[in-house]
Amino acid sequence: MLDLSKYPSIGAALKDALNAFSGETCLIEADREREKERLTYKDFQDRAHPLARALQDSGFAAGDRASIIMTNQSKWLISAYSIFFTGGTLVPLDYKLTAAEHWQLLRHSGAKVLVTEYPIWRQLAGSPERPSADNVNLVLVTEAPPNADLQGAQRWEEFRKSGEPVFVARERNDIACIVYSSGTGGRPKGCMMTHENYLEQCVALTSLYPFWPGVRYLSILPTNHAIDFMVGFFGPFTCGACVVHLRTLRPEFVREAFPKYKITYVSLVPLVLKNLQKGLQARFDQLPSGKHKIFNFLVAVNKAFTKSKPRLGLSRKLLGQIHANFGGELRAIIVGGAFTEPQTLQFFYDLGIPVANGYGLTEAGTAITVNDLNPFRADTVGKPLPGMQIKIVDPAEDGVGEVCVRSKTIMSGYLNDPELTAEAFSDGWLKTGDLGRIDATGHLILSGRKKNMIVTEEGKNIYPEDIEAVFESLPVKEFCVFAANYVWPKRSMAGEQLVLALHLENGQSYTDALRNDVIARNNRLLNYKRVHGVVLLDEDFPRTASLKIKRNILAERLAQLDRASAILPL
Repeated sequence: MLDLSKYPSIGAALKDALNAFSGETCLIEADREREKERLTYKDFQDRAHPLARALQDSGFAAGDRASIIMTNQSKWLISAYSIFFTGGTLVPLDYKLTAAEHWQLLRHSGAKVLVTEYPIWRQLAGSPERPSADNVNLVLVTEAPPNADLQGAQRWEEFRKSGEPVFVARERNDIACIVYSSGTGGRPKGCMMTHENYLEQCVALTSLYPFWPGVRYLSILPTNHAIDFMVGFFGPFTCGACVVHLRTLRPEFVREAFPKYKITYVSLVPLVLKNLQKGLQARFDQLPSGKHKIFNFLVAVNKAFTKSKPRLGLSRKLLGQIHANFGGELRAIIVGGAFTEPQTLQFFYDLGIPVANGYGLTEAGTAITVNDLNPFRADTVGKPLPGMQIKIVDPAEDGVGEVCVRSKTIMSGYLNDPELTAEAFSDGWLKTGDLGRIDATGHLILSGRKKNMIVTEEGKNIYPEDIEAVFESLPVKEFCVFAANYVWPKRSMAGEQLVLALHLENGQSYTDALRNDVIARNNRLLNYKRVHGVVLLDEDFPRTASLKIKRNILAERLAQLDRASAILPL
């Protein structure tokens, strides 16, 4: 691994990595059963430098912003490296957002360049929101059909210039990326992440879960996700490891990738991990009685010998068939982005497959805590990463209070929003809005949320403010969306739901027609964004001088109602 303490920027570190590991394989891209391409670090450099030169010739300069909206593939990483090489700031966006959401964030970020793929560009180009983001003056589209009308865009494959590009140096405190959380319908929150944030995070994470030439990381999470950007791009590349991209996430092809490519690490969100658990359990339950007893005995033996720490060699011998299905070289599954149930973590650990669960925020880089498996603890989110400070503010008698953090991995603030930035910090400490306590061994145990937000098992942040646009023009006096656990505090990181608070007009009733209107609007939302019930409040919502709803005061009034009877299900 490169000594990242000596580097001022992501671009400088990656540039040296391409030279240091030139003969090693860095990327494998597969589509179903067919391998599309395999690139060495030298191949990667040869693909990226002509793109970087073309960007420079187009006027792209230090500090300019370029956005990538793509599925996982080699072109994502090649484009990102070219942006960093030329001194640019990367704006990675979730390809699953709507065209309107994409254009809103492109406008807010001030991106001059957009790199995307043809199916996504077709949606973006036809959106009525396109003219609003007139800051985007160059669009590069990958894999467009030969005769396609690109509507002003250029082909990524043809946007090349000969001659070596000029490497543009950046400093540690310069902005490397502007990263948006999943919530986008309301007030955009663009986290300004510096080069130092990523360099420090990479050093901390690889000290616990190292990469080296020969390691293969299976990239399943979107590369724009904070976890995959770090452990599926920057981390492996600065260590000479290999990233395997699948252009399909159908379960049968994901399963085949483990033994085919001898995967070392993979990152998952809790929902995928839980589905994997269900599939394995179903197979175990179908074993004949005799084999089932032998299997249970072997699991019990493995549990006894791995109680204090993982013993991969032993586990692979005891439960060889299971480990063979995962390729025989899997060292750990990395899971994050949302809360993972302890029993799921324990299930895999008992099979000899360690799950490195962690806890983090977009604002804090990739991770705040990670379970170092020494010893394995299914009931916590691990210990603070090296260099990360955690304190519990205003703890109750049981030690639970708001988790606040400080480190060199914390963002420099929200883009163009000093007010929101000031709200996020207190005396240099980032306020996470999560509730927890530190136990005697230094592990962080989360127990609930203080903020009006939920995090799905897919690792998506949902800000209730972002849902309210769907309920605009609802024929009521006023309304507001809340996370139920925010209104009625509940010591739980799972099972959160959104509720719609309504204040009806004088003399108005909550009729079947009104309920059906709420349901119809709710159904326009993606499943994970839908509200689960309605709460009626017979008084005016408290508002500021500028007529904004005082959400915290309204929540206090709603909390006086009995949760069970107050929430009317849809």
